Amino acid sequence: MTTQVTRAAGPTSGGPVVPARGTWRPLDVTAVSVSRGFWGALQATNARATLEHCETWMEREGWLANFDRVADGGTAAGRDGWEFSDSEVYKLLEALSWELGRTSDPRLDEVIARLTARVARAMDADGYLNTCFGHAGQPPRYSDLEFGHELYCTGHLLQAAVARFRTVGEDALVALARRAADHVCETFAPGALELVCGHPEIEVGLAELGRALQEQRYIDQAAAFVERRGTGVLKSIPLGQAYFQDDVPVREATVWRGHAVRALYLAAAAVDVAIETDDSALFAAVERQWETTVARRTYVTGGMGSRHQDEGFGEDWELPPDRAYCETCAGVGSVMVSWRLFLATGEAKYADLMERTFFNVIATSPRSDGRAFFYANPLQQRVAGPVSDDSVVSPRAEGGTRAAWFDVSCCPTNVARTLAAWQTYAAAVGERELVVLQYAGGRIRATLGTGAPVHVEVETSYPDDGLVAVRVLETGTEPWGLRLRVPSWAHGARLEDGATSRVVEPGFVVVDRRFAVGDVIRLHLPLATRTTRADERIDAVRGCVAFERGPLVLCAESVDLPDGAELDRWSVDTSVPPTERRGQTWVRIVRGPDDPDEAWPYDVPSRPADGEVSSEAAFESAEMRLVPYHSWAERGPSAMRVWLPEAR
Repeated sequence: MTTQVTRAAGPTSGGPVVPARGTWRPLDVTAVSVSRGFWGALQATNARATLEHCETWMEREGWLANFDRVADGGTAAGRDGWEFSDSEVYKLLEALSWELGRTSDPRLDEVIARLTARVARAMDADGYLNTCFGHAGQPPRYSDLEFGHELYCTGHLLQAAVARFRTVGEDALVALARRAADHVCETFAPGALELVCGHPEIEVGLAELGRALQEQRYIDQAAAFVERRGTGVLKSIPLGQAYFQDDVPVREATVWRGHAVRALYLAAAAVDVAIETDDSALFAAVERQWETTVARRTYVTGGMGSRHQDEGFGEDWELPPDRAYCETCAGVGSVMVSWRLFLATGEAKYADLMERTFFNVIATSPRSDGRAFFYANPLQQRVAGPVSDDSVVSPRAEGGTRAAWFDVSCCPTNVARTLAAWQTYAAAVGERELVVLQYAGGRIRATLGTGAPVHVEVETSYPDDGLVAVRVLETGTEPWGLRLRVPSWAHGARLEDGATSRVVEPGFVVVDRRFAVGDVIRLHLPLATRTTRADERIDAVRGCVAFERGPLVLCAESVDLPDGAELDRWSVDTSVPPTERRGQTWVRIVRGPDDPDEAWPYDVPSRPADGEVSSEAAFESAEMRLVPYHSWAERGPSAMRVWLPEAR
C-alpha cells in the first residue's frame, strides 16, 4: 500500500470517496463536466427520467409512506415492501445530491428537502431510524441482524449525507445522518453489542462520513465492523456463513465468495479502513482477493456473481453464461472497490476493470429511456422474454426484457447514484500530474498538488471512435504531466504530440513538459473487432468465442437472424475474420441441421469439413450483425448470446 500523501480536498468538496492518502486524489463533483457522447447521454437521461421514475415508483409502492406511518404512529397497520426498502429512498437522495452538484438545478434541491423532511419525521429520539423494526406491531430493534438490513439501510443514509455535504455543506440531511451514526456508534461500540449486519454497507457509510465530517469515531466503528466480520458472529443459515462473508476474517480471505454485493461492499470498506489506519496487511488482503476473483470468477463483461440461488460467486471457473447472475448492484460494488484500489496504487488494471464494468454492466441495466432496468445481466438468453409493461416484476433476475420496477429495486437507484457521479471516476490528480482514466467528451478543471491550475477539453466520440484529443485551455508556467490510460486491449495505440508520433503500450502514457494554451495531445486507440476465447477451465463456454470492439463486449441477437431462425442453431465461422461496415461488426455464421431425432439430442451430424459437399441441405451460412451487449433487448424481446459456438 502506498504511503504517499496527496493534498487533501476540502471537507465540502470531492466525490463519493476522498481517501486521506494515496497515489492519486479524486476530483470534485464539479471538476469534470461530461457534455456529450456516450456517458453524456446516459447522465442526461438519468437526470431527465430515472430520478423522477424512482421517486414515482417508491411513492406508488408505499415505500415512502412507510416513513409517514412511523412518524404518525401507524405501524401496527402494516408496512409495504421488503425490510430494506428504506435504503432505496436513501440511494435516491444520494443520486439527487450528486446530480444537484453536477448541474446546480434548483428543482433538485426542493426534492431533496422534501424527501429529507419526510424521512426525518420517522427518526426516534435516540437517533434510530428504520421503518421495519422497533415500533408498534414490528419486531424489536436489531432482532434479525442476519436479514433485517437495519445497519445496511443506515449505511446508505450516511452515503447520501456524504453526497449532500460535499455538494452543499451542512444541512438537515447531514444532521440526520450525524444522529444516526452516533446511535450506531453507541449501540455497536466495543463492549456493547459486538455484532455485524448481515449485509455489509454500514462500514463504507461510516468510513466516508467520518472522512467528510472529520469524525474519527465513525472511522473507528467502521474498522470494528470490518474486524468482526468472519468470526462467526451471525447465525448459521443453510446457504452457509460465506453468504454473509462471516466464514473467514477479511484479512485471511483469498477470494470473494458468497453473496456478490455483500462481498464487494465489504471489500470497499476494508480498503477505506486500511487507508485511514495505514494498515498495509489489510490492504494487501483486498488486493489479493481482487486478483484472484478477477482471474477466476469474473465474466468477460466485468460482471460478478454466477449463482442465482444466493446471488453469489461460484467456485473458480464456474461462469455459466445462461445462468449468469451478474447483478447490476454487484457491478456498482466492483467499481467501488477498483476505484479505491486505483486511488491508492495508481495501477491501470483497476481502471481497466472499471471501464469494462461501466460499459458492459452498469450501462446495460437502464433502458435507453431511463425508465426500465435489468437486475441481472446474463450473457445468454435462450428464449425471447416477454414484452415489458408498467408493472412490478417479482422474479427480478428472470426474463429477457428490462422491467420498470422490481419488488427488490436496489438496482435502479444504484444505477441512478452511480451515473449522477460518473464524472468523478473519469480523472484524478497527483502532485504534478493529471490522469485521465475514462474517456468522454467534456472538460476537466483541476488543481494539481503543487497548486497549479489545469484546464483541458477532451474531444472524443469514444467508444464509437478511438481518437481521444486533449486540448489545453489553461495551464501554469511550470511543466506538468498529462497521463492517459491506454486500455489493456489497445495494442498498437499511438500518441501524437505536435509533430511527433509514437506507438504506446497498454498501461499509461505520460506527456510531461511545459504546456501552452492550445496544445493538443491525441491518443489513437485501435478499435478493430477482436475475437476472444476463454480459459479452457471455464467449462460452460469451451468451444465458444466472444467478440469485443474497444471497451465493448458484443453479442448476437435473434432479431438479426434471417427469417427469425433460432439463435442456438447457429455457430460462428472463425475462419472468416469479422468485418466492420459503418461502425458495425459482422461475422459469418453457420446453421446446423434440424434435429434428426427429437427423442435423443446426441450424435447429431457435424458440419462438413472445408471443401466437402454436405448431403444435409440444412447446412447453410449467412452474415450476422453483432451489437454492443449494453444495447441488447432495446429493439424488443430477443434471444441473445455473448459466447457463440465456434464452427469446426
